[in-house]
Amino acid sequence: MKQQEVLRHVTTPLTNPAYAPVVPRFTNREYLNIVYRTDADALRAVVPEPLEIDEPLVRFEVMKMGDVSAYGPYTESGQAIPVSFEGERGEYLHAMYLDNFPATASGREISAYPKTIGSPKLFAENGALVGTLDYGSQRVATATMGYKHHRLDVREAEAQITVPTFMLKTIPDYDGSPRIFELVRTEITDVVVKEAWTGPARLQLFQHVLAPLADLPVLEVVSASHILTDLTLAPVKPVFDYLKGARS
Repeated sequence: MKQQEVLRHVTTPLTNPAYAPVVPRFTNREYLNIVYRTDADALRAVVPEPLEIDEPLVRFEVMKMGDVSAYGPYTESGQAIPVSFEGERGEYLHAMYLDNFPATASGREISAYPKTIGSPKLFAENGALVGTLDYGSQRVATATMGYKHHRLDVREAEAQITVPTFMLKTIPDYDGSPRIFELVRTEITDVVVKEAWTGPARLQLFQHVLAPLADLPVLEVVSASHILTDLTLAPVKPVFDYLKGARS
C-alpha cells in the first residue's frame, strides 16, 4: 500500500476499518433524561478544571438510536454534569456506555467522547418508560419515568439537548506520557424535535468498580424528560490545552 493510500484511511485496521469515514446523521434518537441532585464533594472530585460547577447536579441519560448512518441502531447511556467554561454554560460528559463497537471507537478516536462498552436498554412497560444499564451481567442503573404524562414545550426540549458539551481529549505518547491532553467542545446541530414529554421519575444506581455511576449518588430527582429527535453532532474543537507550555 502506497504512502498516499495509507493517508486516505482514518482508522485501523487499514483493510477493515473500525468505523466508516462519515459524519453520522441520527434519526429517531429517543432520550430518557433524569436530572438529579448529588453530593457536591463527589462532583468536584471528578470534574476537571478549568470547568466550574454551579449546582451539584447530574443528568443521567439513556439514548436509543433508532437509525444512525454508518452505525445502525444502538443504545447508549451515561452521565453528564452541568458546568460552565469562561461564562458559557454547558455539560461535561463524565462517562458513556454503548452496545455498538464502531460508534464507541469513532466517538473516542475522532472526537473525545468518554465511551466504553455496556448494555443499556430503553423501553416502555406497564405505563412507564424504563431505562437500564448493565455492565456485563451486573445492573448498574435503573431509571423509570411515567410514560408521556405531560407534554414538554418543544423549545425547552431543544434547549435541554443542545447545550454545549465539553470532554477531555487524551492521547498518550509512546513512553506513556500525555501527547495530547485537551478540553474540547462540541454541540448538537440540525435538530428536529418530534416529541417531548415530562413526568414523575425515579433513578437507582448500583455500585460497580468498572462502572462507578453510583460514586455520584442520587440525593433527589429534580426533573425528567422523554424526547424524540433527529440531529447531527458537530465536530469537536479544542478550547483548553493542559500541556501548553509544558513542552519546548
